[in-house]
Amino acid sequence: MSHILIIEDEAALASALAMLAKRMGHEAVTCASAALGLQRLAQSKPALVILDIGLPDRPGLEVLKIIREHDTALPVLIITAHGNLNNAVEAKKRGASGYLVKPLDLRELEQTLKALLQVDVSAEVASAPTPKVASDAALLIGSAPAMQPAFAAIAHATASDAPVLITGPTGIGKSLAARVIHLHSRRHASPFVTLSCASLPENLLESEIFGHEKGAFTGAVASKQGHIERAAGGTLFLDEIGEVSLAMQVKLLRFVEDKIFTRLGGREELKVDLRIIAATNQDLTLAVAEKRFREDLLYRLRVLEVKLPALKERMSDLPGLCSYLLAGIVGDRKLMVSEEALNVLKQHNWPGNVRELRNALEHAAAVCTGTVILASHLPAELRSSSIAGGASTTNVLDAALHEWVEARLAEGLKYDALHDDLESKLLAALLPRFENKPTIMARELEMNRATLRKKIKTGE
Repeated sequence: MSHILIIEDEAALASALAMLAKRMGHEAVTCASAALGLQRLAQSKPALVILDIGLPDRPGLEVLKIIREHDTALPVLIITAHGNLNNAVEAKKRGASGYLVKPLDLRELEQTLKALLQVDVSAEVASAPTPKVASDAALLIGSAPAMQPAFAAIAHATASDAPVLITGPTGIGKSLAARVIHLHSRRHASPFVTLSCASLPENLLESEIFGHEKGAFTGAVASKQGHIERAAGGTLFLDEIGEVSLAMQVKLLRFVEDKIFTRLGGREELKVDLRIIAATNQDLTLAVAEKRFREDLLYRLRVLEVKLPALKERMSDLPGLCSYLLAGIVGDRKLMVSEEALNVLKQHNWPGNVRELRNALEHAAAVCTGTVILASHLPAELRSSSIAGGASTTNVLDAALHEWVEARLAEGLKYDALHDDLESKLLAALLPRFENKPTIMARELEMNRATLRKKIKTGE
């Protein structure tokens, strides 16, 4: 019988975890704080630790660091209610053996516990200081359930040197994910070199990747290093890898397997140490079936895979994404997105993903003269698709009301005049419900009849 230590301050969850452990045939001990957990660790050595990040007295990641300073082999499963990229990467860097996001899937949890208890885990604790990540990494923010597998996969990739394939639709941030992986890897101090495989014809693409010798082709007046040599020691990111021809795939396969290549027009075999990260918006498994992509190359590139979801699958992250993107667009200018504008954004399908969202916010920031982006400031196609897609009456009313207010403010109206004008329009809209008789309407609404007539007349 193995001893499992559960450090979790949520009593109901701690009890459920203990019951699962006992059902699996293990002894479970629960601690509701970091201090109690560390005290228990000092008294006895468990076979596995389940550790919550959000503890009341000390962050769980600090507890993980302390555990690893004394024991690099003890399996530690991190659980958190706040799944995000920083937590996932930091947990991996500090030696977490596993990482799960609440609410926990019991089947996944049970399988994870079995795997960690059966395998002798030797954690790799990063000794180098954490590199400063480019600010654009904030685009991988959020806690939407659809993003959690991607965060975990990125964290695994940062702790490895294996090739990575990043998949997902256009405009979702695949190049950004590649850069984040590089900046958190052991190669972060070395070059990160990017090449879009779809932007060049095949003959130029070969030269750009492998380089060429003088006289290799017309115009090659001097020898030139390719992206492979420029990325030596670091990371080579090959974007849109699915666009590479079959002939070029053969040459890439040899390099991926052996890290050996020959410059175009040259004879000397050169060897370079680097890491390859590739990305595609295509289904490469389908491309293999259709004989458009080599199966052996796919296997070599997809040792690790990061699947990024479409923006429409993570709408709960939209407010945070908007705030971050606007900060980059307008700088020090204070600008926020109104609730009604956010509702319009949430109803759009976003075929262009984060890239399209940024363009929409740039448009809104350019036409907005105040501090709040309204639905009327968004591109017309977004507003029209929102209404066509079934926008609620309330959202449509909100949008119309904001446009009306903006127009009246532009005319110089003050609050009292705005209030009186709006109230008169509301009363006028209600009047037909009472047979167009102010007397009946005043009685039903418990208003003074003379006051009612005056308000309605004022708005005419």
